[in-house]
Amino acid sequence: MKKNMITGSKLWSIAMITSLLAACSSPATTSTTANAATSTTGTTKTVSVSEQTSVKYADLVSLDADDTNISWSEADSTAIKLNGTTATVTGSGAKAANGSVTISEAGTYVLSGELTDGQIVVNVADKGTVHLVLNGATIHDNDSAAIYIQKAGKAVITLEKGTKNTVSDGKTYVYADATTDEPDAAIFSKADLTFNGAGQLTVTGNYNEGITSKDDLKIISGSISVKAADDGIKGKDMVAIQAGTITIEAEGDGIKSTNDTDTTKGFVAIAGGTFDIQSGNDGIQAETALVADGGTYNIVTGGGSANAPAKVEEGPFGGGGGGWGGGTPPTDMGTPPDGEPPADMPEMPNNGGTNAGANTNGAAASSSANATATTDSNADADTATTATESTSAKALKAGTDLTVNGGTYTIDSMDDSLHSNNNVTVNDGTFNIESGDDGIHADQALTINGGTITIAKSYEGLEGAIITLNDGDVDVTASDDGVNAAGGETETAANTTASTGSATTATDATTTSNISVTETTGTTSTTDQASQGTTANQQGRGPGGMGGAAASNNEFHINGGFLTVNAGGDGLDSNGSINMTGGTVIVNGPTDNGNGALDYDGTFEISGGYLVAAGSSGMAQGTSDASTQNTIVMTFPATQKAGTLVHVQDSEGNNILTFAPAKDYQTVVVSSPDLKKDGSYVIYSGGTSTGKAVDGLYTDGTYSGGTQVVAFQSTSNVTWVNESGVTTANTGMGGPGGGGQGGFGGGRNRSQSGTTSDSTGTTDSAK
Repeated sequence: MKKNMITGSKLWSIAMITSLLAACSSPATTSTTANAATSTTGTTKTVSVSEQTSVKYADLVSLDADDTNISWSEADSTAIKLNGTTATVTGSGAKAANGSVTISEAGTYVLSGELTDGQIVVNVADKGTVHLVLNGATIHDNDSAAIYIQKAGKAVITLEKGTKNTVSDGKTYVYADATTDEPDAAIFSKADLTFNGAGQLTVTGNYNEGITSKDDLKIISGSISVKAADDGIKGKDMVAIQAGTITIEAEGDGIKSTNDTDTTKGFVAIAGGTFDIQSGNDGIQAETALVADGGTYNIVTGGGSANAPAKVEEGPFGGGGGGWGGGTPPTDMGTPPDGEPPADMPEMPNNGGTNAGANTNGAAASSSANATATTDSNADADTATTATESTSAKALKAGTDLTVNGGTYTIDSMDDSLHSNNNVTVNDGTFNIESGDDGIHADQALTINGGTITIAKSYEGLEGAIITLNDGDVDVTASDDGVNAAGGETETAANTTASTGSATTATDATTTSNISVTETTGTTSTTDQASQGTTANQQGRGPGGMGGAAASNNEFHINGGFLTVNAGGDGLDSNGSINMTGGTVIVNGPTDNGNGALDYDGTFEISGGYLVAAGSSGMAQGTSDASTQNTIVMTFPATQKAGTLVHVQDSEGNNILTFAPAKDYQTVVVSSPDLKKDGSYVIYSGGTSTGKAVDGLYTDGTYSGGTQVVAFQSTSNVTWVNESGVTTANTGMGGPGGGGQGGFGGGRNRSQSGTTSDSTGTTDSAK
């Protein structure tokens, strides 16, 4: 996440990089690309956090014969002919008086004509089923609901095929007394309410809501258009939609369920249909679960993403206890490149003369600032975000679990596009998303098992406490973090008890997540980040490492699929760890040095798949030393222009990487099954490729015409390289900001874990 702060013009302009060696200008040899982006599955691990991940419409909704009954005949029904302010009833069970019609017996009633100021009231004492057939009916009531189901076992409204029907109310209601607030919708039911048929219905709720049921609300079929002063379609115990064409223009929520006292109710379940929803607040909102099996959706909330409140980042010392160099550095980020802070780097605040880093014993120094614990339950623990947000304007929103099994979704939301206060599972579907906040957000687990997801605009693309990508094609564009594994727990600063001089004691203040993570392999994947945080805190920090939050239990798992990220902030960001076993990941990271293409506080272990991440160099991270698949991290001597090819090949000319980053970059991380721990490689810049590029990554074809930057031999599973060859340093790179690794030298001090070599492989311990 970007940390907004003022820096001197020289802060990032000096230091670690020199001009290219003469050898770097030699032309590239020609090599043939051989499926560099081929996905390697590895050992697939499925992180299951919710029993609801495979729930479908049929699991929640059952229909009876009345729900689907659209038949009627003149012989077995009562005809109600509407005429201005009067009505004529032919048959039994209903009476017309004072401009209104009261139905008192179960049965079928066929309504036609126009009622200009009156009400259809259903009041059936025996709780039977009342079947209303709208056969070309226009019903308006100036001061109450036009159709009021006061009492019945169930009410079924059939829209007769080939007919157009209209129901509306006035802007002001007249109630019996000041304590009465029902009805409050143009169509209002205290009983279960079902719509079916093949006709059309237009509902205008001028007073408050369009259609409301205080029990179950089901839509089996029909074309229904609702315009409402508040919510469009509302059911208490459930809203179940099997099919139909539904158009909603609502100042409040489009579709919603409201039962918040029974966890088995209050859900929205959709099997299919066509939806066009424009809402001031949430598009479709479930108090508990929201399940969508299919359908076509066009949803605009809150005026769209362009209407979202601006996000203002606090800095330089705000957010997650960060400031310069932020929190506990990653426990294992591979061997970073050389780098010392510039001589003219501004002096860090010392909290009244006390060093904010570690003392000679490795324990955090005592200070009033460090002794204060910070609690952050926000979904983004890195940075405090200031935004004026008076309403919830999410497109799909669930109080518990949101499950999407299919469908086509075009969403332009002021707030999150998909949101759950618990878990989000996407099993399939096609999504085109523009969000004023998160593209997809889960307070707990976000799992993607398939589908095609394009998040063309967002503040943060994917966010959840535990994020798992098992399959699917995901393309994320974010002004801040592309993927952010954060939240879902209470995080307490690791240096809460710094005044005791015990870093080990400090980690006891970290509250672990209550998420239960189960893997299909029978092993748990949740990393004990608290203990890792202890290890990191016991090791010294370099300049700028003003402590922050310890690595949390947040996790990002990549087991398959294709993920492309274009992020203004961090590309892949985890407040805990990242684990990759398969799939293909392409990251076009930040251009500013306050963020990184990869940003994790725990570990990034990769055992399979293909990873390429390009971005700025200020906070660059690679994968972890514990990885079983090899990685190269290349830092160029100067920023490379967007579209400039970076090409990596082995000593035999086999392609490892040919990639054209979408933005300016200085560091590139590549991990491939084809990389060998002791392999020899050459990196080129520029040139062209005859291959086919997908999101900038070339497969097949021939690369030529580039300039050789460096040739080197890998000696570890994470090899850091600059123009001079393999390089190591004893501190982590760092940048300004909280929650992540340290600032200049903000990482832990540790012994060098790899062999330091120049471009010819000669050991040079001074490098």
